[in-house]
Amino acid sequence: MTGLPIAVSPPLAPVRHPHPPRVRPTLTWMDAIAYGILLVGSAGFLLPIVFLLTGSLLNHSTAISGRLHLWPNQWDFHNYPAAAGQMHFTQALANTIFVSTLCVVGQIASASLVGFGFATFKFPGRDALFLIMLATLMLPAQTTIVPQYLMFRDFGWVNTYWPLIAPAWLGSPFFIFLFRQAFMQIPDELIEAARLDGATWFRIYRQLMLPLCKPIITVVAIYSFLGAWNDYLAPLVYINNPIHDTLSLALAGFKGEYGVSRPGYLLAATTLTMLPCLIIFSFTQRFVSRAVQSN
Repeated sequence: MTGLPIAVSPPLAPVRHPHPPRVRPTLTWMDAIAYGILLVGSAGFLLPIVFLLTGSLLNHSTAISGRLHLWPNQWDFHNYPAAAGQMHFTQALANTIFVSTLCVVGQIASASLVGFGFATFKFPGRDALFLIMLATLMLPAQTTIVPQYLMFRDFGWVNTYWPLIAPAWLGSPFFIFLFRQAFMQIPDELIEAARLDGATWFRIYRQLMLPLCKPIITVVAIYSFLGAWNDYLAPLVYINNPIHDTLSLALAGFKGEYGVSRPGYLLAATTLTMLPCLIIFSFTQRFVSRAVQSN
């Protein structure tokens, strides 16, 4: 019995759907008003920085004339090296980087460890202790400056960097709060699985919890660095030797000496002091936005 030939139909070609045309969002009058308000607000914030940058390049005769110059006719780039030399910018910059770096490391290490304890361990009085710690945020730093000075004087730490660095290694209540909230969002099943595998608590903290909280670590690093960089009160109280001056102290001394006679020098010194913070924040602001969105 011979079989009948079976006709095999060719495979169907895939159906190609044309890409839908891109629809441009229509700009309503409410959007236009919102964009206009944002532009005006941005210009208001940027205008002082523009005057600072242009004023730092004014020559001496134009600067002391008292006129407002948004775009000077003559540029004097000599203001920057002169101001840096007079305020001992290199030495003050090295001192500030040293103090700020140790403060960043101390804040991350101490705040994350305490936040891990508040988020993971359950012990009597934990919530009350946490509320007491948060209540210290309402105390201004000026109220504790005298007791701290007496304590650090008894330690022999006056005119050293220890009073500027040691408080960062004891944890900031706000940063502890951030780490605690981030650690509490991690499922307990991950911690239980790690404990079943024989991991110690410190290993869980170091290899499990910290890698999952990189955005919070970045935020704490940025804000602790900016706080240590711009701190003026603590260096003013504890530092007496000009060799140990940070940038804030060096700028204050420079202002008292050249603030009236050489305004171009003062604006240049202010720009040099502010420029590293602007550069760091411009490169790290996306991490701050990511951390806010994740929480």
